[in-house]
Amino acid sequence: MGSNHYNQVYLNTTVFAITPPFTQLNTPYPATAYLKGFLNTKAIACRQADLGIEVILELYSKKGFEDLFAYIEKNPVDFSDNALRIIGMRHQYIHTIDSVISFLQGHNATLVHQICQKGYLPEASRFEQLETYHGKTFGSMRSQDEAKHLATLYIEDISDLIKECVDPHFGFSRYAERLGRSANSFDEIYQLLQHEYSYIDLLLVKILEIKMTLVSPKLVAISVPFPGNLFSAFRCAQWIKKYHPDVKIAMGGGFANTELRSLSDARVFEFFDFITLDDGERPLECLVNYVSTLPSQSDPGKNIILESDFFKRTFMLVDGQVEYLNNSPLPDYPQAQTGTPDYSDLLLDSYISVIEIVNPMHRLWSDGRWNKLTLAHGCYWGKCTFCDTSLDYIKVFEPLAAQLICDRMEEMISQTGQSGFHFVDEAAPPARMRDLALEILKRKLNVTWWTNIRFEKSFNRDLCKLLKASGCIAVSGGLEVASDRLLELIQKGVTVAQVAQVCRNFTECGIMVHAYLMYGFPTQTTQETIDSLEMVRQMFEAGIIQSGFWHQFAMTVHSPVGLYPDLFKVQKSDRPLGTFANNDLEFKDPTGTDHDAFSYGLKKSILNYMHGLCFDYRLQDWFEFKVPKDKIEKTYIKNVLLEKERDTLTSSSKIVWIGNTPEIKVSSDDQNNLVTVTVHENQKTTRFDVEKKQADWLVEILKLTSPQNSGSMTYKNLKEMYDEQNNRSYSFEKYWESESLKKLRAAGLLVL
Repeated sequence: MGSNHYNQVYLNTTVFAITPPFTQLNTPYPATAYLKGFLNTKAIACRQADLGIEVILELYSKKGFEDLFAYIEKNPVDFSDNALRIIGMRHQYIHTIDSVISFLQGHNATLVHQICQKGYLPEASRFEQLETYHGKTFGSMRSQDEAKHLATLYIEDISDLIKECVDPHFGFSRYAERLGRSANSFDEIYQLLQHEYSYIDLLLVKILEIKMTLVSPKLVAISVPFPGNLFSAFRCAQWIKKYHPDVKIAMGGGFANTELRSLSDARVFEFFDFITLDDGERPLECLVNYVSTLPSQSDPGKNIILESDFFKRTFMLVDGQVEYLNNSPLPDYPQAQTGTPDYSDLLLDSYISVIEIVNPMHRLWSDGRWNKLTLAHGCYWGKCTFCDTSLDYIKVFEPLAAQLICDRMEEMISQTGQSGFHFVDEAAPPARMRDLALEILKRKLNVTWWTNIRFEKSFNRDLCKLLKASGCIAVSGGLEVASDRLLELIQKGVTVAQVAQVCRNFTECGIMVHAYLMYGFPTQTTQETIDSLEMVRQMFEAGIIQSGFWHQFAMTVHSPVGLYPDLFKVQKSDRPLGTFANNDLEFKDPTGTDHDAFSYGLKKSILNYMHGLCFDYRLQDWFEFKVPKDKIEKTYIKNVLLEKERDTLTSSSKIVWIGNTPEIKVSSDDQNNLVTVTVHENQKTTRFDVEKKQADWLVEILKLTSPQNSGSMTYKNLKEMYDEQNNRSYSFEKYWESESLKKLRAAGLLVL
């Protein structure tokens, strides 16, 4: 379990893996845990730290607040009324902060009563939203959740104060994100790095100094997953270069993988020695081998070897020029050989669970500690035209065996004490999800999990029932533009009707659904945007999706739209290639639609729909400018959901029983040799009468089709076993459609 490691000194550490501020409050970003797990397989000593959560804990503490308010008092600005209110209540904030953070960490449960009774927490502008949503949200919330939401508003009020009065770049899950998002040139970041440390920078380097002294690594590997981590990554590297000049520093992660593939600005290497691309295991191992050849204080005469076969997908500075070295003959490691993610060193019991939006699905991203894994590397679909399909993280698809995934799950549960898993696949393959669910049930693991999917036809009711039985609580997937014309242009491989039916299957089985939504795709018209919103409104009203978020389309260099813009009737701008980050492209859409104008209205509408509000509003009400009336039939989604699910039964379909062992009792009507079969379920009991021989056969079949017996029985196998009983009075096909089988199927006999 996580604990404070400041009182330990680590000897002979080779690699120190860092996540710079900020990513998530509730759970570690998994990149460093993945790398540490891999390095364990190579017996390479590695330590790791999530500097984001450590800075937050330093800031959001009694001492942190005392220092913060003292700094604000010594450095006054033109305070807003909201800032003046918070400053005026500083003693209440200082008095309550340690208790609130402890509560959000799960260590102070009884505080819920004080928080919910009001008057305990000081309230500023963030609490004003309660007037809008209070009746709808808190009416359905448990007191624990209500208190967590109120505590979240409390710490967000202080975040607003910090941004206004101390550091405009501050954010809980990002820092200086704008700089990372507009970094075609390195100039602005470089200039800001020449400035004195900000208040947040000082907290960061104070913690970094302690860590570096304790760990004393040869190589620091800084993972930069998002633009909101970028500036802090450079601050960390800058400080290490100044105070530990012999330590080598590498950057990797999602930002480098997508944004820095054409890097040419030599100034970057004033801070970093290496920048690696794509899967990090082999490049990092190559760097470790290289660093081991460098001279040390104990052996200053050792020859420096700089040969290109030391490097895998690595930028570095050679004779003053940025060079991309990728001549290592060694292949990337198969996913089965990368080891189990290792979360040791991280302060697992100190992460903060918050509820930013009162929605049971949306909260999963910020509430609870999730172990993160993948079912597969890459995307099994790999065709969406807005996606980076030309990059390895998408195009190289490599699924893992369900047995190996469950082995890793058990190992991580043992290490972290947490049984919640977020599978962070680009899109989890339905067949792999099925196999994982069967393996979980076979091992009788008690886990909770969720993942990203495509809304495939494969997700019929029975598969959704199986996933639910194994602990799946939620899925997130791309509905995108909610327009069949545009979905075809995107090559999504689904229709709006199909998405609605799949969402119904999930929600009817108790699995929540989050929809990723998109607007502004090339050639999308104003009419299509409004029609898309109406589709989304109907789906929320029907209760088949619980959460969603609108993203504006961005053309990227590595997507089919970016690579072949003519096919999508758009024009890329003639902006020259930048020397730093090059991913997002500017383009002209021939429709002339101002997609930016729709952002606020789309996001406001969905926020209300997620709270179960405003389904009766006109779509025009969400926009401050004139929009056309939608052309979607008002009962379109309702009619789609009335359609009967297609029968997917084939001779090779798997038959799986996930229910309890039935009880068999002789019926009172024993003249017909009938018995009563009783199946007890968690919320109900199913009973039906059958002939005794048939009941005995059923019990035997249910044993053979349970996950504990490998779940390998097919419909063909079942029919053959039935037909061997020559005394049957009617065919297996007729028996399959009988009332007793229908009841048994409803109780847990699944066709997969």
